[in-house]
Amino acid sequence: MSLTFGPDRQTREFRCDCCQAPVERAWNYVYADGEPYAVYFANCYHHKDRDHDAWIDVILGTWGAGDDQWDDHVSFACRVGPVAGQDEPAATLVTAGLAHPDSPIFGRKLDREAALQHSRLAEFWQISDFVLEHDPLVRGHVYGR
Repeated sequence: MSLTFGPDRQTREFRCDCCQAPVERAWNYVYADGEPYAVYFANCYHHKDRDHDAWIDVILGTWGAGDDQWDDHVSFACRVGPVAGQDEPAATLVTAGLAHPDSPIFGRKLDREAALQHSRLAEFWQISDFVLEHDPLVRGHVYGR
């Protein structure tokens, strides 16, 4: 499967609720073999008193058919950042959609335990890896490049 970004990538900056530091958000569609496949939201936190990290939400389901077709949507999420004892950032599954209000677009927001058991977990990791490698905001924030 060949992944690409959609043409409508957006970014925005806002303030962190815990420390008022800047948070940069990028979001876009991810296409698989030329068809809409997922949507991601990546929040890059510049905390004042904690590690800088990124939280990536990925929504899988039917796209391009209208919101009445979103009943198959499922959301996964991970935190990517420093981990004690490791030289490189690591990704950890977390509860999806924590930084977003409930909305039909997210479908079923999975917590860590449900995500670990879900049949689409491998797809989530493939998309989150793609975002980490190819979204310039996320890549620069996590890897400093």
